[in-house]
Parts: sequence; structure tokens; C-alpha cells
Amino acid sequence: MFRTHTNGELTLKNLNEEVTLSGWVQTIRDKGFMIWIDLRDRYGITQLVFDQERSTAALMEEAKKLGREFVIQVQGKVIERASKNPKIPTGDIEILVEKLTILNESQLPPFTIEDETDGGEELRMKYRYLDIRRNPVKDKLIFRHKMAQKVRNYLSDEGFIEVETPVLIKSTPEGARDFVVPSRMNPGQFYALPQSPQTFKQLLMVGGMDKYFQIVKCFRDEDLRADRQPEFTQIDCEMAFVEQEDIMNVFEGMTKTLLKDITGKDFQDFPRMTFADAMKKYGNDKPDIRFGMEFHELNDLTKGKDFKIFDDAELVVGINVEGAAEYTRKQIDELTDWVKRPQIGALGMVWVKYQADGTITSSVNKFYNEEDLKKIVEEFGAKAGDLMLILSGSENKVRAQLSALRMELGNRLGLRKGNEFAPLWVIDFPLLEWDEETGRYHAMHHPFTSPKTEDFSLLETDPGKARANAYDLVLNGNEIGGGSIRIFDKELQSKMFDLLGFTKEEAEAQFGFLMNAFKYGAPPHGGLAFGFDRLVAILDGNEVIRDYIAFPKNNSGRDVMIDAPAPVADAQLDELELKLDLKN
Repeated sequence: MFRTHTNGELTLKNLNEEVTLSGWVQTIRDKGFMIWIDLRDRYGITQLVFDQERSTAALMEEAKKLGREFVIQVQGKVIERASKNPKIPTGDIEILVEKLTILNESQLPPFTIEDETDGGEELRMKYRYLDIRRNPVKDKLIFRHKMAQKVRNYLSDEGFIEVETPVLIKSTPEGARDFVVPSRMNPGQFYALPQSPQTFKQLLMVGGMDKYFQIVKCFRDEDLRADRQPEFTQIDCEMAFVEQEDIMNVFEGMTKTLLKDITGKDFQDFPRMTFADAMKKYGNDKPDIRFGMEFHELNDLTKGKDFKIFDDAELVVGINVEGAAEYTRKQIDELTDWVKRPQIGALGMVWVKYQADGTITSSVNKFYNEEDLKKIVEEFGAKAGDLMLILSGSENKVRAQLSALRMELGNRLGLRKGNEFAPLWVIDFPLLEWDEETGRYHAMHHPFTSPKTEDFSLLETDPGKARANAYDLVLNGNEIGGGSIRIFDKELQSKMFDLLGFTKEEAEAQFGFLMNAFKYGAPPHGGLAFGFDRLVAILDGNEVIRDYIAFPKNNSGRDVMIDAPAPVADAQLDELELKLDLKN
């Protein structure tokens, strides 16, 4: 045996026991006559001691050869520590080493394997196998494992069956670019990696599986950010003979179970908000409702005062920042510069201060008198000491800009606390989006989303007003899950393809297999998919998903550890009957 115990389990109960431990050398403290070593494994740290009064000269010399991250095995006796460490479970004891075996030497690591490391992110990603030894990363991977187990247990108890679906599939338009894989046995033809198992889970419902789930890898070739990776994991689910309420109840129950495990608290029924209200109040369809700062539209109060910026705007809208009237001009100018960045795109920002002494001042005093400003303050419901920030412009753009400002202020003011959770259902999404560039409709979710029954007639008269039988689950300002009731009638599905601009031939080529299946008695069905990486990160109080993925990609989609993607040999291209013609 390489070990009788792990490095996280020995206590005073084990005094005087002879034990064998293995692990990595964390730190070495050599006082000449005594050497202390912290030995680390996944379970914790145990202090080892070598003492020239109790250890042989040969053993002391062997201990002096050790370096950080050496892999060693020791045998010895559990003794009580003179200087205890209450910060670790094994802090009351140490091992008086009687035998030392060096299992493997180590070069000096490129960064310190400590909770607080000196390694930058790119360096740590290159040596990810070393980074995983650090507690912050190790603990996140263990947390992810525990959440996956709870999901599996919950869904299994609810009667769901886990079914694997293919990874090599057909390319279908789902809103993002596919990763494609050439087929050697079918020259000139390509598989695609699935953006989701959408069509397969619908086929499983046609197949009578009734309740399906899968914790599954999905792939999208899109620009990356903190909460997005080219390969990611979904909790993918589908149910037959259900309506929207049935699905929402099941997965609200699952989310409550996970939240109860994290917080120890029972959560009340999740609030619901229509897409239209979310956009009106918060400027996006995944609002963080842990804090206020709801939008206030000011067109009626601000127009006609010869302030051209407001007079020419489609929408004038603002938020109230409670207690921020003490912001200095420098702080407000910095916020103005922030919203004017290209990523946000605002042309400027107007402010109104309701001072603690009751006076009202503004950056537009030239155009608005005291009575005008008082009406604006009343619209916001502001109190003395509050600061109102106002943007203007075209409706869609200015809502997005103000939403970004609201979230930034939420972060700066400490209102977005990682240990507080505010779940929310957003419902009644538009079914379709009009794309000016292509001059046609696109599905807001995907082509298989059913319209609300009461909106069926709008498909003929005013498709842009039709609402989807769709729902998103939002947690702390992040969409963690989304789904819909599916179209199961082949005539309605054909109508949807027509609205999306598919010719009969294109629809047949892309989705003929699904339409064919619908001819054989498809049940009413619907489902939901959670972004598992994002869900885990948020439940653990974070929003960056990379550390919850064992071997993530960087912002350029590269795995810098194995240096992928990479060129392939000419012989492989020849086998695939492919020739590269790269454009500069």
C-alpha cells in the first residue's frame, strides 16, 4: 500500500499509530537539527517532522534532498504537535517520520502551488495539471462533481432516464457556428458537433421515452467571454405529455433542491416576469433582481425643453442610485466615460442629484428649472441623498446601455453578493426576431419552439407579435436554463419553416428526418436545458466558468496546455481528400 490514510484525516484519535502517507511536498522548513515538511494530497495537509535526536543521520540527509512538489511516501508514528494549527483538520498532530521513499522528483514549478499563487492566468492554463493541485481549483472541481450527482439523483427520482445522444451529427442552423468534422469514409462531406441535442431529444419523445435527461457536451464556434467556452456542458431534458407549467415545476424543484443544499434555506416559489416587463424595467431578459435600480422612462418630463439630446431621442430613461448623491464630479465623469466606451456605446450621460439638504442640482440646469427637476425626482421616487443617471437614444440601444450601467453599479456598490441568490422565471418571449440584414425572421429560441396557442392566428396576420411558449430560468442576472414547449404538429412546423425563410427543399434537407418522425404520432412535448458550467459557478458564488472546467480554453479558443487547435499532417488531409487554401 502506498498509504494507510490520506493527508486530511489523522487527528489526536490516531495518536501513536504507525501510518503510511503519500503525496506532494508542499513546503519545507529546515532548521538544521529539525526539518518540517507539509505533505499534501487531495484531502488535505499533514505535517511531517524529522528530528536529529530521534531520526537517523541517513534519514535526515534524505529529507534534505527533498524539493517542492516531490512525490514521496513516508512511514512513521502519529505524535501530538507542540505548536498546533487550528486552521487545518490535522493541525493537532504530526508524523515522526521513520522511513522516507522518494517516488518521483519534481522540477521547480513555474508558479507556487498555493491558494494565493504568483502565476498569471495564461501561465496557469498552460500548466493546468499543476493548477488543479491548488485548493481553489480542486475545490471547484469537487463542487461541480457534487452538483452533478445531485442533479442525477433528483432527475432519476423524478422518473427521468439518462440517454446518450450522438456527438457526430448533421450541421443544422441553431444561431451559432458549428464545429465541423470531415468524414474520411464520405469524402467531401462533414459531420458537425452538436450545439445541443435538440432534435435527438425530440426524437426520443417520439420514441416514447417520456422523460429524458443527459449531462452532455455541446459545442459552439462563437466568440468567448468569462461565462462562455467553445465546448460546454448542458443538463439537457425533455418531457412528453406536458404543458409549460409541468416543466417549470419540475425544474424549479430541482433548482430549489440545489439552492437548499448550498444555503440551507428553503426558497419560496420563484417569481415570474414577462419578457416585455423585463426589458421595460431592466433593459435585458435576464435581470438581476437582488437589487433595485428599475428603469424610469422620462420622455413626457424631459422633451420640449430645447435640450436637443433629449428632444431627438426615441427614449429617455434613467435609474436611481440610492445614497450616491455624494459622488464627486470626478466619479460621475468616470462613469460617463465608462458608458461612452465602444463596448457600451452611449453618447453621454445626464445626472441629477437630490442633495442631502433637499436641494436638487443637475448637469442640465441650463435647460431644466427647479420645478422640472423636482418632477423628475418624483418620477424616480428618489430620496434626499440619491443620484439619478439618465441616458437617451434609440430605444433598443439605450435600454441595453442603461442595463450595462445598472449591472456595473451593482458590482461597484457591492449589491451583487455571490452568497445571495435571486431566481426568476422570464416568460412570454417573442417567437421571432426580424433581421434587417437578411430581411427575414429568425427564431428567437430555435425553429421547433411552439407559439402560444392563443397567438397561432398571428402567424398569418402579424408574425412579429406572436409570443413563444418559452421560458428562461434566471439566477443572479444570468440565464442558467431555458426551454420551450415544442411544435409537434407537422403542419405547424412546416409553417414555421416558411416564416423562417426555408424553402421546402432546404427544410427537407435539414430537418426531413424530424418531420418524417412527426408523421408517426409525435406526442405533445417540451423541455429545458441548463448551462451546467454556468449554474455551478453561480451556485458557488462566481460568474467565471473556467475554473469549474478541468481543462478550459482561453479567450481565443485555444488549449494552451496541449497547444490545440493545431495543424494536421499532409497525410491526414490526403486521407480526407482535403486541400487547404487559406486566405490571408
